[in-house]
Amino acid sequence: MTRFFDQHRAMLLSAVAALASREYWTPFPEVPSGKIYGETAKTDGEAAFAALIGDRFDLPGHPGQGAAGTEVSPYGQTLDIRYPAATPDDLIAAARAAAPALADATVEERVGVCLEALMRLNRHSFLMANATMHTTGQAFAMAFQAGGPHAQDRGLEAVAAAYAEMTRFAAHARWEKPQGKAAPIVMEKSWTLRPAGIALTIGCNTFPTWNSYPGLFASLATGNPVIVKPHPRAILPLALTVRILREVLVEAGLPADAILLAVDEPGAEVTKDLATRPEVKLIDYTGSSAFGGWLRDHARQAQLFTEETGVNSVVFAATDDLDGMCANLAFALSLYSGQMCTSPQNIYIPADGIDTDKGHLGFDDVASSLSGAIDALLSDPGRAAGICGAIANPATQARVKAVAASGRVLRAGAAEGEAGPLLLVVGDDAAVARDECFGPVAFLVPMADADAAIARAADLALTKGAITAAIYDTDAARIARAEAAFAAAGVNLSVNLTGNIFVNQSAAFSDFHVTGANPAGNASLTDTAFVATRFRRVMSRRLVAA
Repeated sequence: MTRFFDQHRAMLLSAVAALASREYWTPFPEVPSGKIYGETAKTDGEAAFAALIGDRFDLPGHPGQGAAGTEVSPYGQTLDIRYPAATPDDLIAAARAAAPALADATVEERVGVCLEALMRLNRHSFLMANATMHTTGQAFAMAFQAGGPHAQDRGLEAVAAAYAEMTRFAAHARWEKPQGKAAPIVMEKSWTLRPAGIALTIGCNTFPTWNSYPGLFASLATGNPVIVKPHPRAILPLALTVRILREVLVEAGLPADAILLAVDEPGAEVTKDLATRPEVKLIDYTGSSAFGGWLRDHARQAQLFTEETGVNSVVFAATDDLDGMCANLAFALSLYSGQMCTSPQNIYIPADGIDTDKGHLGFDDVASSLSGAIDALLSDPGRAAGICGAIANPATQARVKAVAASGRVLRAGAAEGEAGPLLLVVGDDAAVARDECFGPVAFLVPMADADAAIARAADLALTKGAITAAIYDTDAARIARAEAAFAAAGVNLSVNLTGNIFVNQSAAFSDFHVTGANPAGNASLTDTAFVATRFRRVMSRRLVAA
């Protein structure tokens, strides 16, 4: 049944074209406007979310007799939603039973299911926003974008990449080899796409949909049943996703169990059990390098696609727009209280200062300008709440408080329960700045000069991993040296960002999020390698008369 594919073909082809051109494109508006999503969309989304609170989450036909779920909103509300809880044995059995029909479906059938599901998810973006906000602590505007349209963009991007790869080569060919005066050898050849096996998507607390959709949709589109394992603190956004996908699968005549939900609670985790099952052949994981390392050591039967811990750096070398530089970085540091894999952490500044449009400023003056920009940005409590959101995990707050004693405090921020990042001056040899310190904290590090700062930031990216890097400079030759250094370290670089574009942001269809070229992750969203090994081509050939 290709109804869904035919219905969304134009959108798919536009997505495939955008992948190649890398230009701006999206079918999913990021503005939470009633003029776009319907005049009652906001209230409908709020009502739908409220109706889920304190109730059992319905997933018709899903395996499992138990129930689990202990989510508490970072804003204080206990969600008390109980989800179907199946054992790993039940989940694996259900996925195995669904696998043949999913594998036998045509590319168009599977891709059509994914496209229709993404369109339905987009129509439920206000519900997804509330679900994301109250499981991650993101402020509403960010939850709407990151939990809704931007995540849907990333899902569509993966589907488009998978479709392009699956249709890159002919499915059938007539092969003729000349034999001189003798009759040619003629063969008919055909190729079947063979999925890798069961896929496991391990969700994270802070961006449950944005980080999970690429792997989830890439695996499903290429014919692999997917078990979705949300973080125990952020189940609802992925549970809603699974429910919509199961509905679409059934409508398409495919087994609902091609997508499954694995819910657990702290102290009774199922992730390790699932990850090491021999039937699980694909694992998409976002989280700490500690658990990433465990997966590498123990889940040896599966291909891993990871995004892990990294140390993102900024170099202040020079600027012709001091206020713009500081305002831009102030927002980047404050957004979602630094709880983003792309958030900057280490800021390297020459010890004797930098040249600016306001003259040469010393290290302390530059640091004071940045601190003042953060204070100005967050001076209004309502605006501060809308930018910073809430801390998703109490351990993050404790970490920031603990690290405050490691250097000279320029701005206490979250270390004292206030909005925005802790700013701490530390030495280049400080251990605290050599690893990721996830959350609202930034380390200002004096360096011998700008080239030393570039070298230190690039070396840290290469050895410890980084997803983003940024430099502010007016020297074209030094910028070129920085581009070469960060490219060699396998980290994406942003140069002289000011205005309404920030180092934290990663745009679907254009930016390859994570490079896979340093320890911050072994995969990139969504290059060819991200989708190509999720299936294989198997040939059948036969001789025919010339």
